[in-house]
Amino acid sequence: MKPDTDLERRLREQSERKRRAERERRSLLAQTTYLGSLGLVFVLPLVGGAYLGRWLDTLAPGYSVRWTVGFLLLGLVVGGMNVYLLMRRDAP
Repeated sequence: MKPDTDLERRLREQSERKRRAERERRSLLAQTTYLGSLGLVFVLPLVGGAYLGRWLDTLAPGYSVRWTVGFLLLGLVVGGMNVYLLMRRDAP
């Protein structure tokens, strides 16, 4: 009798775990929204750095892309950190 009750208990636990996973699974809309927000937190600092660098380059006489490249790289680092922190915060 002992093996049957142990088997029943394990089956009950597995079915409950499966039901819980089904309830907690993200919907397609939630996943799409999450990926969109990841893209935004990466791209916005990148674009902002490019615009700020380009504006600073126009203030200097002559042709220079020093500020643009510098702020583009800074935007890349900041965007990467934003994505990392957002994914770490939402990790199970």
